[in-house]
Amino acid sequence: MVNEKIQAAEENLIHVYNRFPIALDRGEGMYVYDIEGKKYLDFAAGFAVTGLGYDNKELNEALKAQVDKLYHTSNLYYHECCGEAARELNRVCGMDRVFFTNSGGEANEGALKAARRYAYTKGTGRYEFIAMENSFHGRSFGAVSVTGHDSYREPFEPLVPGVKFAKFNDLDSVKALITDKTCAIILEPLQGEGGINLATQEFMEGIRAICDENDILMICDEVQCGMGRTGSMFAWQGFGVKPDILTMAKAIGNGIPVGAFAMTEKVAEYSLQPGDHGATYGGNPLACTAVKTVIEIFEREKIVDHVNEVARYLTKRLDELVEEVDCVTERKGKGLMQGLVITKPLAEVNKKAIEEGLLVIQAQGNVIRFVPPLIVKEKHIDEMIGKLSRALG
Repeated sequence: MVNEKIQAAEENLIHVYNRFPIALDRGEGMYVYDIEGKKYLDFAAGFAVTGLGYDNKELNEALKAQVDKLYHTSNLYYHECCGEAARELNRVCGMDRVFFTNSGGEANEGALKAARRYAYTKGTGRYEFIAMENSFHGRSFGAVSVTGHDSYREPFEPLVPGVKFAKFNDLDSVKALITDKTCAIILEPLQGEGGINLATQEFMEGIRAICDENDILMICDEVQCGMGRTGSMFAWQGFGVKPDILTMAKAIGNGIPVGAFAMTEKVAEYSLQPGDHGATYGGNPLACTAVKTVIEIFEREKIVDHVNEVARYLTKRLDELVEEVDCVTERKGKGLMQGLVITKPLAEVNKKAIEEGLLVIQAQGNVIRFVPPLIVKEKHIDEMIGKLSRALG
């Protein structure tokens, strides 16, 4: 699956990825193919990125057309597709102002800066963040600082000061950490890396109330759980609990590197000013073309409606595994972001799944994570269950 030439070339890289022994060559719809032509059913979607699947012709053509026109310019100049992408993204995510980045980690970094700038402008002297245990927000210093896993944090300490960690879905633990220095609370409505942990309605509403009562900003990280994955365009909309700042990436570009953080007009009025933040490649014409086109396809093809329909079938089939397979103990999650808790070693199951022609990924807590392209159909779910059952057996 990986030839000697590719392995030799890999020696030029810094080895920070535990790669599976597959060299992928191309993709089509729900499937990817390795260099030897072996076909894999993809229930990982590049970590929840390729919502529209692989080789979407409409997106391909839009990107090719933009490449022939302009794919980079300084942010000192206007270009039409940036404004159009911003307008459409704000419309579907329910916010007012957006800043384009290159990744989810950068989006969260910008959100943290925006929150501290809001406090600075208002003269409150606030700088502390409350984050959640088992959270994951990215790899930069700011993002790692609010990530609730010691294994991600300890090698890089000391990190950004003023961060406290509360228990997810435990409002009392959040309230116990509030001080007159708290400027923002950051959370994922559905934790991905942390184990597919879904926030409760009470928790989301409680965080919103705490923030309103104390002039604290609520930041929702929807880098993974946003863009249709949970059955609404963005997960906060399913709760009816609007954050002050929203971060996103992954599926908004279907694989083109693009992220964003968005905020309400109220926050924007007191937050980042010209010169406070920037990104050389953020909001470039190619990325913005991807965002605009992805939104157009999502809405025309009614992707969110499809997610709600097919997720019921995925839930049913996963629940059957819990009942039928001894090593599967629990199903977790929502929509097309779900997980199975298993008692077998994940590495062993992953290896067997690859042999079966199935790609899945893991999450904390010995969880198999299912984040397939949002175009998945019942027949693909049946195929996945068959392959996974053999891998688990």
